[in-house]
Amino acid sequence: MVYSTDPDFNPDDFIEKEEAETLPPEKQNLRVLLDRKNRKGKTVTLITGFEGKESDLQDLGRTLKGICGAGGSSKNGEILIQGDFRERIIEYLHKNGYTQTKKSGG
Repeated sequence: MVYSTDPDFNPDDFIEKEEAETLPPEKQNLRVLLDRKNRKGKTVTLITGFEGKESDLQDLGRTLKGICGAGGSSKNGEILIQGDFRERIIEYLHKNGYTQTKKSGG
């Protein structure tokens, strides 16, 4: 039990939320795009729209970074890969069942 004198305190904010189950690859609606905003002019490939567990996102991000031979990060349903690897990433995702993956912008 948690007690607080803060009138705006909501104990539900501190209850751990159960992660959503990861959708199978064929139901994932991923978007692959090039991004330069707020990156000091550096280009990154951004994969958005992943729905599922953070651990599954991390695994996919790790795999994509290895395929591209580049650094990056994975969090909040997005995977960021340093450099322009759109074609390579889309090719890999389509081969591995992510059939709804689309290239956005540029």
